[in-house]
Amino acid sequence: MNNIQKYRLSCTLTFGDIYGQIIVWLIVIFLSVAGGTALWTSSNQIYALGAIALVVVLSLPFLLFAFVTTLLNHIEVSSVNPNEEEQLETVVPGQQTATFLS
Repeated sequence: MNNIQKYRLSCTLTFGDIYGQIIVWLIVIFLSVAGGTALWTSSNQIYALGAIALVVVLSLPFLLFAFVTTLLNHIEVSSVNPNEEEQLETVVPGQQTATFLS
C-alpha cells in the first residue's frame, strides 16, 4: 500500500494547434451556405435547406474528432519522484499542470 506514486498531468495545447482546423471548418460552412443560397434562388428551396443542414451535420463529427484527437495528443502524463516534487512547483508560463495520486 505504500507504493503510491504521483503523476504529473500537463496539457500543452495552444490555440495555434487548432486554428487551422477551425479555419477549414469555417470554409466548409461558408461554401455550403454559398451553395445553398445558389439553390435557394431556384424553385427547389427545400433542397437548399437540406444541403446546408447535411453539410453542417456531417462535418460537425469530423470537427469534434479532430479537436479531441488534437487535445489527446497534447496531454502528457509523467511520474514524479518524491525527491523532484519541490522542483515541479515552478510552472512554465502558458502551461497548466495538475498532480494527482493513483
